Amino acid sequence: MTLLRRVSRWSLAAQLFALQALLVALVLGGVGVATYLQFAGDNERETAEEMLGVAHTLAAVPDVLAALDDPDPSAVLQPLTERVRADTATDFVVVMTPTGIRYSHTDPAEIGRTFRGTIGPAAAGVTTFTETYTGTLGPSVRAVVPVVDPADGRVVALVSVGRTVTAVSRELAGRLPVLLAFAGAALTAAALGSWLVSRWLRRTTHDMGPAELSRMYEYYDTVLHSVREGLLLLDRGGRVQLVNDEARRLLALPPEVAGRPVDALGLPDALGSALAAGERRSDEIHLTAERIVVVNQAPARWAGHDLGTVVTLRDHTELRALSTELETIRGFAQSLNAQAHEAANQLHTVVSLIELGRAEEALTYATAELELARHLTDAVLAGIAVPELAALVVGKAAEAGERGVELGLGEGAQVPAGLADPRDLVTIVGNLLDNAVDAALEGPEPRWVRLDAGCADDGFVLRVTDSGPGLPDPEAAFTSGWSTKPADGMGRGLGLALVRRAVHRHGGTVSAGNAPGGGAELRVRLPEPRP
Repeated sequence: MTLLRRVSRWSLAAQLFALQALLVALVLGGVGVATYLQFAGDNERETAEEMLGVAHTLAAVPDVLAALDDPDPSAVLQPLTERVRADTATDFVVVMTPTGIRYSHTDPAEIGRTFRGTIGPAAAGVTTFTETYTGTLGPSVRAVVPVVDPADGRVVALVSVGRTVTAVSRELAGRLPVLLAFAGAALTAAALGSWLVSRWLRRTTHDMGPAELSRMYEYYDTVLHSVREGLLLLDRGGRVQLVNDEARRLLALPPEVAGRPVDALGLPDALGSALAAGERRSDEIHLTAERIVVVNQAPARWAGHDLGTVVTLRDHTELRALSTELETIRGFAQSLNAQAHEAANQLHTVVSLIELGRAEEALTYATAELELARHLTDAVLAGIAVPELAALVVGKAAEAGERGVELGLGEGAQVPAGLADPRDLVTIVGNLLDNAVDAALEGPEPRWVRLDAGCADDGFVLRVTDSGPGLPDPEAAFTSGWSTKPADGMGRGLGLALVRRAVHRHGGTVSAGNAPGGGAELRVRLPEPRP
């Protein structure tokens, strides 16, 4: 157990190297044993074939057949067989009767005794018989062949040639150095390969162990999917390598995005191109189909190597909505302040006229100012059935008047209730009026903005026109980031893009152009409210 605990603390590369070394040793050991056994079998078969060849050769020698007719065959056969034994490096060469009585033997004392081994097949005329048998010299590989009289075909004697198992083993031992050299070379090559793999793995895993890697993965995965900011990791080719849950939500990404180019994920063109460029970005505001996101992008580096880029995303939608509402409320406050200031001036004028004894002029002045203020308020209240929108128009009119622009409601303008969500209507009309007032200020006097609204054949139509210089590129007016104002780092060009998204949410369309008499004309079409 102590050894296992020590091994478990090794790095992943060290553990893999040890495992590979053990596996290679086991495989090579098994291959070595199998090869040795194959060599042993091959060596025994080769020895048996060699013994069979020597026995056939001796059985065919005429001197053997002639010696059988002598009164003492052993006197001729014993010297002959010993010469053959010495020349062929065999351990014994025996000539015997068909019944197994020896005429010759390596040990002369065995002459005349019965041969130990199987002779039946050879005595019956079988010419290819070998076996391993324990005889007077110990276990031996032997061959027994018949000596046939050519005159009548009778088996007149038997010849047995053999080599002891000990001698066969000595021959096999001579092959062991080759086998060991091969095994050593294979083991060296395998060890070198394992060392190279472990070295590469050590660099890749920073010499950390499996437990450390597993713990790091669990912690990093938990952190990445728990943070409230969206996170994208892109490689140097702009392909997504990692994306967390918040990024999926903000960008409405499909389930499988790993390995795909970031500009091929269905993102808006401006956002996809910006992320694919891989350039450093700081708090850039981009619009998706449903959200406003703040994008930051920075290079990802490790040990001096460029790995790609890290992209963080923050949801700006709610903040933008709150900012819009705040701006609307601030506009109302400024409108009330302007109206209070104007009312104070008018009251001072009336009081001064009375003090000067000009009561009739004071009454005329007060009545005229009251009628002027009431005219716009009555028109707004009569034509706009959405309270939030009516308050917005009144406030914007007062604010525009303070800036020297007359904001008026077109004759017969009507905005019915239930047309769209009031917050979306405030977003649409508020942004259109703000842009129109800014544009009117850039044009010559008299400066004016007009809001027309009503039902037409193709649905409800809302039109805002101004006396400004017009739009240089009407087609690009509703593109995120487009603006006629100079960039100020505050995310200009979002207003009309937000208008377009709000209109599209309600199934409408929006267009921009220039009025025949000059100035810009922005038109919004929405489906008529259902009764």
